Amino acid sequence: MPAGPGSHGHAQVDPLGALRTPADPTWDVYLTGTVFLDIIFTGLDSAPVRGTESWARGMGSSPGGVANMATALARLGLRTSLAAAFGDDHYGDYCWDALEQGEGIDLSPSRTVPGWHSPVTVSMAYEGERTMISHGHEPPPEEPAPDCLPRARAAVASLTPGRPAPWIARAAARGTRVFADVGWDETGAWDLAGLADLAHCEAFLPNAEEAMRYTGARCPRAAAHALTEHVPVAVVTLGAEGAYAVDRRTGESAEVPAIAVEALDPTGAGDVFVAGFVTGSLAGWRLADRLAFAGLTAALSVQEFGGSLSAPGWTEIAAWWREVQSVDSQDPAALRRYAFLADLVPGELVRPWPLRRAVPTIGFRCPA
Repeated sequence: MPAGPGSHGHAQVDPLGALRTPADPTWDVYLTGTVFLDIIFTGLDSAPVRGTESWARGMGSSPGGVANMATALARLGLRTSLAAAFGDDHYGDYCWDALEQGEGIDLSPSRTVPGWHSPVTVSMAYEGERTMISHGHEPPPEEPAPDCLPRARAAVASLTPGRPAPWIARAAARGTRVFADVGWDETGAWDLAGLADLAHCEAFLPNAEEAMRYTGARCPRAAAHALTEHVPVAVVTLGAEGAYAVDRRTGESAEVPAIAVEALDPTGAGDVFVAGFVTGSLAGWRLADRLAFAGLTAALSVQEFGGSLSAPGWTEIAAWWREVQSVDSQDPAALRRYAFLADLVPGELVRPWPLRRAVPTIGFRCPA
């Protein structure tokens, strides 16, 4: 059973190891959505200027879209199953191989669609921001979610206003814990009644603007409390301020400030945050630790280029933990906030900091 190998080595920590029993579901997390091929240009000093040609100093290619979330989960050691449609072109083959062979993600619920071109996104990263151009053909008419869902402890869903996804209710009815985020409401309605699947979710993780628009609250923290009338756990991301969470069932609330880092590319950071929170939730950590871990994984991801390329694994987490403990001027309160890592990260994972991962290129083959 794969525990989530990644392109930079197999996941060497199983955050659920102490909880596993023979009666457990086969998979820790199930998710479904659209896989893009991401091509990321890096090393741009500024935005491209109209009528000129810009040369990038670096370029990487990787599966994107829902693959960002799937990769982040797998690299944190969760057994991950993905249902998605793949084109029958070289891009689709590359994405399939990168996810199944490179990251150890189960693709048995996925399928290849004859004659369908893989969606492609080109991303240009500069000045800590990104500009993206995407292209895709009409998606396959069938939902990628299979009629018979794989058994999983949890599922991650992206809610769409006014468009319920039947698989979410089916998964929740089987005891799967559903964690959901949401995109921008293009209709402008911002009506929670339009998120019918929220009733089947354990946790909802919008950003501050989304949370305030959906609840009418004037501040993100009030919005989080208002959301717990609709879902047990509300987590509101606050950008550079960190994140705030409320658990209606336990009465817990927690706020964790963001980690100050030099951000190179924010692509996929939201997916990594959700993956970190799901990991801590399945492991049974207290709310503040879940929030701190999610923020840490997101902070590590923005220091690398790309979406799935930048998702950190336990090697990166271990290296960061050793590095911050070595700083003499480190705030003791900040160290205590992440003290739960001490019992998770074995010393043999540690490598010199900072780490740089290899960036894969389509068609490249290592010499034999």
